[in-house]
Amino acid sequence: MRITSIIAFCLVIIGAIVWGLVGVFDFNLVAAIFGGGANAVASRIIYSLVGISALWLIFYWIIYNPFKRID
Repeated sequence: MRITSIIAFCLVIIGAIVWGLVGVFDFNLVAAIFGGGANAVASRIIYSLVGISALWLIFYWIIYNPFKRID
């Protein structure tokens, strides 16, 4: 479970950087790398993996809450 969370965290960080580039510079790095714009199959797969990773981290946070207080 730990390796899954590490991979998910890395994908979410990469996704945040990509969306930061889109927001600040209007530059879509994923579309530039894989070509064909944001609707290309590879781009959609990358965006889907980032979204699934974010959902996994939300699930992980709710179930395992790493910052819960131990008395």
